[in-house]
Amino acid sequence: MRGSHASRPLALFLAGAALLALGVVWYTQHVLQIMPCELCLWERWPWRLLLGTAIVAAVLPDKVARHLLWLTVPFMVADIGLSICHVGVEWQWWPSPLPACHAPHIYGRTMAERLASMPLLPSKPCDAATYLVPGVPVSMAAMGGLYAAIVLWVFVVWRKKLERVTRRIFH
Repeated sequence: MRGSHASRPLALFLAGAALLALGVVWYTQHVLQIMPCELCLWERWPWRLLLGTAIVAAVLPDKVARHLLWLTVPFMVADIGLSICHVGVEWQWWPSPLPACHAPHIYGRTMAERLASMPLLPSKPCDAATYLVPGVPVSMAAMGGLYAAIVLWVFVVWRKKLERVTRRIFH
């Protein structure tokens, strides 16, 4: 194992960070029964890509893994961008770019026509923020963006330090 897996702790950190993010949204949706909006669903994709890439990097030789881990940076930047877009929609700075984010338009003259025009699954408008911590006015979209920024910061700033520590341990 001599120096061949100096990037493994960083890959495992990124995989753990992605698992934590996806675990929180799973818990929020399936245990707390809070439905996500369309932008919320889009914000999960960078974490899924990060998780898959980090797992692959953890098992590859160090030289390849280092390059592969740099490919995770755009995923985190994308999540930060999606979060900024979502928070802007929540604060009504701009409309949502996704048509599914708007309240459904129910139409028809009779009750049967109105029921038929309703969506099969309930959707949540993207401008209806979800707050997990009572009394703290920071929505899940804002928390997700802050979390992605912290993970990105740890990756960029602490990457070398983590690799040095790992080399000392395995040499």
